[in-house]
Amino acid sequence: MANDAVAGNAIRVAPAGPGEGDDPVRAVLAAYTQDLITAVDDTLTTFLAAEVDTLAEIDAGMGGFAVAARDAVLAGGKRIRPTFAYWGWRGAVGGSEPLAPVLPALAALELLHTFALVHDDVMDASTVRRGRPTAHVALAEQHVAAGHRGDPGRFGEAVAVLIGDLCMVWADRLLAQATVAPAQLFEVRHCYDQMRVDTVAGQYLDVLGENDPANWSVDRALRVARYKTASYTVQRPLLFGACLAGAPADDPLTAAYTRYGLAVGEAFQLRDDLLGVYGDPAATGKPAGDDLRAGKPTTLLMLARQLATPAQLTALDQAGTAPVERLAELVAETGAAARVERMIADRVGDALAALDAAPVDRTARTALTGLATAATDRRA
Repeated sequence: MANDAVAGNAIRVAPAGPGEGDDPVRAVLAAYTQDLITAVDDTLTTFLAAEVDTLAEIDAGMGGFAVAARDAVLAGGKRIRPTFAYWGWRGAVGGSEPLAPVLPALAALELLHTFALVHDDVMDASTVRRGRPTAHVALAEQHVAAGHRGDPGRFGEAVAVLIGDLCMVWADRLLAQATVAPAQLFEVRHCYDQMRVDTVAGQYLDVLGENDPANWSVDRALRVARYKTASYTVQRPLLFGACLAGAPADDPLTAAYTRYGLAVGEAFQLRDDLLGVYGDPAATGKPAGDDLRAGKPTTLLMLARQLATPAQLTALDQAGTAPVERLAELVAETGAAARVERMIADRVGDALAALDAAPVDRTARTALTGLATAATDRRA
């Protein structure tokens, strides 16, 4: 068995054998993914403690701001991006390389994710994230409790934007703590920067779609999923891990990761579309039906409009006034939800086919096979 010693945490790399569970893939993931998440969280906690202390020294009023930023990072989450980056790296280097030198780079992706989430919540006027008030809502409540002057909502949004910006800077600072060979540094930074550009592009398209629904389509909705979610959730983290391992851009492994990452990333967003309508808020940590109320042009809703009868289309056009439960039933009646389920299954199949011929470490192949299912067949 190969182990990664990371600040006292051992990341097990021991595939489950026959008789160790009904699902060997899930057994493997359960065996070592939690250790990886713990290592990432420990890295973030240590890094943020120092950063919060530094900010608090600037002014007495900075302490609350710094703590709010820290809490936004540490408030739960699945740590999916560091996980995919880890397996992208492990798939290239095999089972004997120590993780400690690249762990800061993996953890930096969670700071990048927090930047995107906090800004996204402001843009979408979301009130709940991970079962708790979103950053801008919590900050507005603090404004009221402190008896400050001015508009609490405006204050909350302004400070949340600053928190997102700070997390972006923190991500760069933590990434710089990774030990990367000089020859690899340019490619690592290029991959990381492209991940950020793709995220901004996808976010803009998401905003544009909400404001120009008449000119939206299934293809454009999928393009949003490709750039806003697939790129920075799965594809780019995998390629980022490969870059950390020194895999060249023309390596067959890079091509396999690109195909796998796009397929799983799109399937991940399609599952999110379904959960946003039919998910259990207790599991997802956010209200169901917000996308329907807003008429957000997700792939699910665009398909529903495409498949709807004239009467169903008229009913969908009343999204702002109809009960959300009825709208959810209507979308299902068009066949759109079933179509999205098939699209998810097709993409998972394509991802697994990409792995079949890939020159990837055996244990990483098992983990990536399990992640393709776990990330797309979920309830939260």
